[in-house]
Amino acid sequence: MNILFLTENFPPEVNAAASRVYERACLWVAAGHQVTVITCAPNFPQGKIYPGYKNKWYQEEIMHGIRVIRVKTFIAKNEGIVLRTLDFISYMFSAAPVALSYKKPDVIVATTPQFFAAVAGWFVAALKRAPFVLELSDLWPASIAAVGAMQDNFILRMLEKVELFLYRKAKAIVALSTSIKEDLVKRHVPAAKISVIVNGVDMTKYAPQSRNQELATKFGVNDNFVVGYIGTHGLAQGLENIIVTAKILRAEKNLIFLFVGTGAAKERLMQQATEEKLTNIIFIEPQPKNLMPAVWSLCNVALVHLKNAPLFTGVLPSKMFEAMGMGLPLLLAAPTGEASAIIEKTGAGVCVAPENPDALAQAVLTYKNDPVLCQAKATKSQQAASLYTRERQATDFLMVLEKVTLSEQTMLTNIDPSN
Repeated sequence: MNILFLTENFPPEVNAAASRVYERACLWVAAGHQVTVITCAPNFPQGKIYPGYKNKWYQEEIMHGIRVIRVKTFIAKNEGIVLRTLDFISYMFSAAPVALSYKKPDVIVATTPQFFAAVAGWFVAALKRAPFVLELSDLWPASIAAVGAMQDNFILRMLEKVELFLYRKAKAIVALSTSIKEDLVKRHVPAAKISVIVNGVDMTKYAPQSRNQELATKFGVNDNFVVGYIGTHGLAQGLENIIVTAKILRAEKNLIFLFVGTGAAKERLMQQATEEKLTNIIFIEPQPKNLMPAVWSLCNVALVHLKNAPLFTGVLPSKMFEAMGMGLPLLLAAPTGEASAIIEKTGAGVCVAPENPDALAQAVLTYKNDPVLCQAKATKSQQAASLYTRERQATDFLMVLEKVTLSEQTMLTNIDPSN
């Protein structure tokens, strides 16, 4: 099968979208399929081109058998709605002509949250007369309103109309959570075209390991109990509450809150920590993908935090599955929903109410002061990882693609050429 995939994020970027698209594509190639990815010059989230790349109209490389085509886009830091939207739109206009210049693939896939990548995918599929499959990692533009980045207005309502149009035109929709499917069904998207394929972790890369002493020394976390938040520092995460928690626990000895990553809220978080003169918080920059298992090894507990908004009941952060792969106990502060259900079902961690620094502080102390509990949750977490592997996700996704292409071939075969 010849698969064309449109995504604005791809390695060497290390965010969730880049990782899942790349790791699945590697498995598809290993299974004998052709995969072409159209993306842009790596720059997320700092808005700076990675070393070795240029923001050119066209550049091509092969990554583990995947044909990767990079197109020129407007480069913007992951901050601010207007500039980021310009970034997304520029990708749409650059990616579509390149995709149209190549022979018809068997299927065209586009992934969100970069909404306009999906628009480009549909447009190319329509002109190529190829089936279009849409992957939904979250509900956009609803997530814009959920984080308070934009109030409900005419623009949001128009974007929602485009969103519903894409759902109608897609031959199949792959949702990363059940809640996403439920939302779409409520808005009259046929349930039969929606497959729920939960995110996963590459078990060949993530596994329990002892603390990396070189990194521990470099970042100053030796001999400390480390609560690690690793991921995007954005508006959706509500991370200012962790700063308040750190303030509550500032007198606790040998306790460090480790923030790894960047995002729209990072500078504000660092300023907040500085103003409070908190010495139990360490911020470090995003690390290369191949270093992430070593970074995770610094943590005693993996913290997953989300803003208290109804939309986030269905969010399943990818960091949760990476932490499971590392055999780390989870600490989830998020609205009750799919993430908390997985943690409670598997016993992989502890859940507390979102945006509640006191409850979060108590949970941190419980973990720190009860090594038996910590180890028990770690064991359950590692066991749970086997239920959410990238291999399973890739296989299930491939089944959707094969079903769509088979349906398309059957339909074309049944057309009477004499008509």
